[in-house]
Amino acid sequence: MAYVNGMVAAVPTANKDAYFKMCKMMAPIFKRHGAIEAVDCWGADVPDGEVTSFPMAVKCKADETVAFAWITWPDKATADAGMQAAMSDPEMAQAGEMPFDGKRLIFGGFEKIT
Repeated sequence: MAYVNGMVAAVPTANKDAYFKMCKMMAPIFKRHGAIEAVDCWGADVPDGEVTSFPMAVKCKADETVAFAWITWPDKATADAGMQAAMSDPEMAQAGEMPFDGKRLIFGGFEKIT
């Protein structure tokens, strides 16, 4: 069964170019280690909610934009091995510091059902 790692983050809007650069550098690494696709998205219409929302979930500040991303893998075993291999890949060190507050990042793994 296909498996998806998903993430939501609040990225300082001033760091948009650095975030795009990081995404473009990391996607081929994940694919090299078994990912089917790596998709990165920049918030364009992400409203605040009354009870919950993407901005509320990551404590998005006025000068930040919500980023949403996912990596699709053939199955969970490939995801687990591929993620570990990607994080250990020497090329990943070129990413440098993340251009956002990792403490407010939401990350999880999901079994694809459709």
